[in-house]
Amino acid sequence: MNKHHESTGPSDGQQITLRGPAELADALPYLMGFHPSDSVVMVALHGGRGRFGGRLRLGIPRAPGEWGPVAEQLAESLISGSERRDGRPDAIVIFLCQDSPDGESGRLTMERLRPFAQSLRTACGALDVPVLEALCLSDGRYWSYCCPDGRCCPPQGKPLAMPGTTVMAAAAAYAGIRVRGTLRDMEARLAPWQTPDEVSAQLRALDRAAPSLAPRILDERAKAEVAKETLTLARTLMDRLGRTPPAPEAVSDLGDDQLIDEDEAAAVILGLQDRETRDKAAVWMEGPEGHRALRLWRTLARRCVGPYGEHAAAPLTLAGWVSWSTGDEPGARVALAMALRADPEYTFAQLLHRACNEGLDPETLRRCLRGDGADGEGPEAAVAGAGDAGAVVGAGGTRGPALHVRRVRPAANRARRRASGRRATTDTGATPPVPAATRPGASRPGAAVPGPGPMVAGRRVRDVRRYGRRGAGTRR
Repeated sequence: MNKHHESTGPSDGQQITLRGPAELADALPYLMGFHPSDSVVMVALHGGRGRFGGRLRLGIPRAPGEWGPVAEQLAESLISGSERRDGRPDAIVIFLCQDSPDGESGRLTMERLRPFAQSLRTACGALDVPVLEALCLSDGRYWSYCCPDGRCCPPQGKPLAMPGTTVMAAAAAYAGIRVRGTLRDMEARLAPWQTPDEVSAQLRALDRAAPSLAPRILDERAKAEVAKETLTLARTLMDRLGRTPPAPEAVSDLGDDQLIDEDEAAAVILGLQDRETRDKAAVWMEGPEGHRALRLWRTLARRCVGPYGEHAAAPLTLAGWVSWSTGDEPGARVALAMALRADPEYTFAQLLHRACNEGLDPETLRRCLRGDGADGEGPEAAVAGAGDAGAVVGAGGTRGPALHVRRVRPAANRARRRASGRRATTDTGATPPVPAATRPGASRPGAAVPGPGPMVAGRRVRDVRRYGRRGAGTRR
């Protein structure tokens, strides 16, 4: 489940009430830490005041035939994950975020996604957790899939509030919560180059380096020397980047790309495919050193072009680790998700993604990398051990305004809800306390439609240039 970046500001105890779908839609970027474009977001609600708990995000499947099984898996994942940490949710709020291709057909996008919204509602209802609100956000407007009242939710939708003008924006500013832009923008900083000339030059450099480096990494006698060369070069590149102050994000990325040539990038990318070398590089995780390392890992991820796309798992995972270690949880989730997209079997990315989403404290892994952990324990074992021990940040570790929503329902709906026997839950406070809203006329989901099984992600063809054996110290 996703947990947005926590503020360190002194805002504990501040409470804000969100009233209606407009304020709920405005709160979404602050919940996630970014604008979740082309995404379905589901948020668990706990308690009578509607405190937001666990949250889950997934790219909207393109094929409508996948919507039913995806909805079932998302509902099960959110509810079961919430039960492990916060207790069973009392309700769920759904957001479908997707702009139209022309920027002017938001209503058509809303109608096209309506069956997906209904699949999500019925999947949650089948697990006895109602959906109190389902919103579509498209082209700067929002629509409700639950409210039939055209006076508050007209067919043409309603415009989203201007950024920075709402109660939620003021509370977020006070708490120090920052919205990082769109998900698309964040992924673009880590995505492989697309310009043909740049791609061709980097691909030639990788092709030159691979035949000599790959056999040496697999040779137990030579791999230590390769590791030393890789880390020395990586340190040199970090120092070079550090001498250039970071500019605004897009300008900074372009400048970083120009500071590292293709052969240098190829050598470090290939050297990081060795697990032990990657683990040693993970020690650059804090302070100015961590920020320089993050710039390097982003630059290397952009250089994993063409058939070497799977090699991006290593620099992307390191980028995710540094982001998580330095308090940027939204950035960490994006990088780790892209690492798993590059290589779904990359163990370190799997463990970090799970740890980040479940609210584990990164200090456990930092202690291990500083040399304070168990003897001989690598970072993968440290993360796995922390997860098994349930080292979850509890209520004392959360900060930021507590947001609540006035819940108004007609008498008939209230009676129907009491009769449904919804279970009480236990709030642990492990996630930021941000509640959601419902309004008169919100309908309860019905029975779920059986699906053919769990969601299946797009399969990839393994790169013939890959090297290393699973479990042999490489590519994990």
